[in-house]
Amino acid sequence: MPFLLKMPKLSPTMEEGRIVKWHKKEGDLIKEGDLLFEVATDKATVEYNVIDGGYLRKILMPEGSDVQVNKAVAIFSESADEDIQALLSKGAEQSSSKEEESEHEPSSAPSGKSVEKSAMPMPAFEPFAPLEDYKFAFTSSNVDKKVSPLAKKLAQEKGISLTNIEGTGPHGRVMSRDLSKGTPSSLIPPKIELPPKEKPGAFESEQMTPMRKAIASKLQASKTFIPHFYVEQEIDAEAMVDLREQLKNTGVKVTFNDFIMRAAALSAKANPKINSGFNSTTGEIIRFKTVDIAVAVSISEGLITPIIRHSDYKTLFQLSAEVKELVTLAKKGKLKPEQYQGGSLTVSNLGMYGVTSFTPIINPPQACILAVGGISDVPRVKNGAVVPGKKMTCILASDHRVVDGSDAAQFLAMLKTYLENPVVLITAL
Repeated sequence: MPFLLKMPKLSPTMEEGRIVKWHKKEGDLIKEGDLLFEVATDKATVEYNVIDGGYLRKILMPEGSDVQVNKAVAIFSESADEDIQALLSKGAEQSSSKEEESEHEPSSAPSGKSVEKSAMPMPAFEPFAPLEDYKFAFTSSNVDKKVSPLAKKLAQEKGISLTNIEGTGPHGRVMSRDLSKGTPSSLIPPKIELPPKEKPGAFESEQMTPMRKAIASKLQASKTFIPHFYVEQEIDAEAMVDLREQLKNTGVKVTFNDFIMRAAALSAKANPKINSGFNSTTGEIIRFKTVDIAVAVSISEGLITPIIRHSDYKTLFQLSAEVKELVTLAKKGKLKPEQYQGGSLTVSNLGMYGVTSFTPIINPPQACILAVGGISDVPRVKNGAVVPGKKMTCILASDHRVVDGSDAAQFLAMLKTYLENPVVLITAL
């Protein structure tokens, strides 16, 4: 008897999935356990293996299709020649109804839903049309400056800006001898032989991945409905840099993020209001009983937060090994749901990209997220003398429904103490 294969729910938060690849073709006999297709969910790309075998008679949703959970993706039958016309009609109805739903999708969430799903209509922001009649022309300040042909050529080759050079030639003309007064600039573009082909404002649209859709929806709701406030703390990172170098010299490799994770776990344990959340459905404050630190990891599809469970009970080196393992799995799209769902506090570190500081968005239902910048060389005053030093900036974003300024300050003060005395972090506490 023919039957419809429906899109399975491959993660607890999955509402729809994108079919990335079909591993079987129409007419194939599929056995129980065979790999049928791959689905990009809101968290990872997951392989789907057949539970009930049969003949794959019709693929209803081709590769690249976004399919809601429990919507039909294919038609199966027990034998290769059974009539599937009735199910084909159902598949066509499903496709048309989906298009109708998207056209008439309500602008606000139904009453009684969690406020994490935005109930406010999204303003319409669309790109302007490209300027079809625009004629390319230079508008550089160099255009009006009198420059000899040789000086112009040499300046272009050496990447020297002519903007602030005073010419010594007739009527202030910039000569080749004047170029020594200019400085090379990496911002000077290479010489353009032909005008650009693209019209100003030209663009192409890129479809959002399921993961990017989930990120957009969740963080838009977070920034819209959660009363964020931010507290910043500057940390003297010199001792941490020295200790890491000492460990490296003995063959022990740890990252600055490992120190931060350990310090955040211990500080959250001592400041339970930071290790909290907010239930937007019931309006209740959540007090997490375990310290489970989520670490933000950037992958090609978007952002995911693997979780170190019981972080406060793990040593610096255990944390280091577990973070490396979870990051590797995340980049391969192999994280299991229990490895990324939940968490009581998130740490987001952009220091490896040269960022000095940034203000993060809370990952609900958590109440706080810690943003960590890179380590910078700065002057320090010690014993009345200016000496070289190293600075790192941490910013804690908090939900003011759960956390007050004094709570955030106490957490950051303890974090600062740990990171400025990092030898404590490698001992058992």
